[in-house]
Amino acid sequence: MCTQLDRALAGEITPEMRRVAEKEGVDAEVVRRGVVQGSIVIPRNRRRENLDPVGIGAGLRVKVSASVGLAGQGAGIEEELAKVQAALDAGTDALMDLSICGDMDGARRAVLAAATVPVGTLPVYQALTEAVSKYGAAVKMKVDEMFEVIEKQAADGVDFLAVHAATTMQTIRAAKKHGRTDYLVSHGGSHLIGWMLYNRRENPLYEQFDRLLEICRRHDVTLSLADGWRPGCLADSLDAAQVQEMVVLGELVARARKAGVQVMVKGPGHVPLGHLQATVVLEKELCQGAPYFVFGPLVTDVAPGYDHISAAIGGALSARAGADFLCYVTAAEHLGLPGAEQVREGVVAARIAAHAADLAREPRARQWDLEMSRARKALDWEKQIALALDPARAAALRRERSRDSGEACAMCGKYCAMQVVGRYLGREQGVC
Repeated sequence: MCTQLDRALAGEITPEMRRVAEKEGVDAEVVRRGVVQGSIVIPRNRRRENLDPVGIGAGLRVKVSASVGLAGQGAGIEEELAKVQAALDAGTDALMDLSICGDMDGARRAVLAAATVPVGTLPVYQALTEAVSKYGAAVKMKVDEMFEVIEKQAADGVDFLAVHAATTMQTIRAAKKHGRTDYLVSHGGSHLIGWMLYNRRENPLYEQFDRLLEICRRHDVTLSLADGWRPGCLADSLDAAQVQEMVVLGELVARARKAGVQVMVKGPGHVPLGHLQATVVLEKELCQGAPYFVFGPLVTDVAPGYDHISAAIGGALSARAGADFLCYVTAAEHLGLPGAEQVREGVVAARIAAHAADLAREPRARQWDLEMSRARKALDWEKQIALALDPARAAALRRERSRDSGEACAMCGKYCAMQVVGRYLGREQGVC
């Protein structure tokens, strides 16, 4: 069976490409060429029937992903579905199910059924968790068992699979030689490295990468090549382990494309402002323009409780530099698991960052803001709320604060700048 990439290479504009082009306001041929070049991916498992296709990459809107999944004592599917709905209501472009306990198969299938956006997973989470249940330790996981989980998740309809395939013995040696402040913060990466060290074996995802590609090709799953050595603090940004891993990621990107598998690269966590552009440029160069899926990035280490704001700053600047896909961060990051409200806030913060970057990247993004400006000038509150990135919150604040302000805003009241200046520049001079 041909994949989306195969069909693009053959000159075909698929229904998915047409839908992406329609949503983005670009020509479908632009989307097809992007898929051919690898600068655009359209994650869609051939089994998904309820998916509204989403394009990620150069020349398209910056996209946002929200993470959910069973984690912690007492975690339940219904609770996670409430978070899924909160993320969808807030406008997320994609979801990731990162379950690490409980009925992981049931949770994944429920998320796939509930969502019309692309859904990704990190299959090594489930493989390692099941190894703990079977053998008492994650390091005793069997390689075939890990690939069985990958196959099962792809067969369920997962649209993109995140894998730490570039976390190799060579990158471990680089980290050991040069040292780190925080050794590892990637959950999957840390457990996989633990498995490699315990078993004194190369990463099976790297060693058997062709086996992984065969599964992805059969189900037309997009690969999200994740970095196990993503920096967990500013001090480790662009260190030897991270850069060495990025070199390997570039090698794997080329192999995936050759196999007809769409591929993107998932990148760093904590990055100081001065490193953001260099990090994005390096990924784009080493990984041949593959879409960059960034976690945040967080631009400071000292904002627990407000990490969604730190991540929005990093996300906006990274996307301005060329990143294409923002993994949200919630206020609960580093402190605990997010509830539905933190999920909603995280999506909104990431969407603000994405749109701020779009305004600098794509002239067509400015129309939304122009319409809002015109509605403000006209004191058209109904239209302002409809145009708001988060209409529900805008409406609630308007109701709460506008009891004494009439048609003006609650801040200025009868001294509304729009009204005062409008009377002079508009009505008196015939501008309006």
